Amino acid sequence: MNPVAKRTLTGLLVGAIVICAILFTPPKAVVPVIAGLIALSIMEYLLLLKKKFDRPVPAALLALVAGVALIFAGFSMLAATVDKFGNVMLLYVIAIVKFSDVGGFAFGLTSAKCMKGGNHKMCPGISPNKSWEGMAGSIFLSSLVSCCFIPATHFAPAKAIAFGVAAAVLGSLGDLIESKFKRWIGVKDSSSMKITNGMGGFLDMFDSLLVAPAVLYFFI
Repeated sequence: MNPVAKRTLTGLLVGAIVICAILFTPPKAVVPVIAGLIALSIMEYLLLLKKKFDRPVPAALLALVAGVALIFAGFSMLAATVDKFGNVMLLYVIAIVKFSDVGGFAFGLTSAKCMKGGNHKMCPGISPNKSWEGMAGSIFLSSLVSCCFIPATHFAPAKAIAFGVAAAVLGSLGDLIESKFKRWIGVKDSSSMKITNGMGGFLDMFDSLLVAPAVLYFFI
C-alpha cells in the first residue's frame, strides 16, 4: 500500500477509536487508560534507549530522566483535563492537537510537490520533513477544528482561534523535542514495540501531546 494512504488510514482508524473511547467512557475510567498509555510510552522509550543508546553514563541518565519526565508530564495533564473539565474538553484538546498534525502533514506534502524547489525547512537538523508550509497547515486546520467545537466549549471565535494556533505550535514543539531525542540517540523512529502501522513508533503517534496538554490545561 502507498505509504501516505497507509498512514492516513491508520490515523483515521486510531482517531475513530480515540473519539469513541473518550465520549463513551466514564471520566473515572479514562484516567486508568491514560495511565496505561504512560506505561506503554515509557516502556517503548526504555527499549529504545536499551537498544540504541551508546552515550556516556551521565548523558544516558539525563536522557532517561528527561524522557520519562516529559512523557509522564504530558499524559498526566490529559488525565487532569478530563478530571476537571470532563470528557468533551479532553476530546477537544486531543482533537485540536492531532488535527494540527494532519494539517501539517497534508499541507507540507502538497506544497512540497507543488512548489518549485520544495518546502522551506523549519529545523532540518532535527526534523527534516518539518516545514513552514506544514506549520501554516497545522495552524489552519487546528483553528478550524477548534471553531467547530465552539458549541461545546462556548469560547468566543477569537479565543477558539487562539487555542488552535497554540495547539499547532505546542504540538509541533512536542514533535521537535521527540525528534531531537531520536537524533541524539541515533534512530529514525521510535518503533521499538511495533504497535503502530505506517506511522512510526508508539511515541511518534503521541509526541505532539507531550507539551500541548499542559499549556492548554492552564489556558482553559
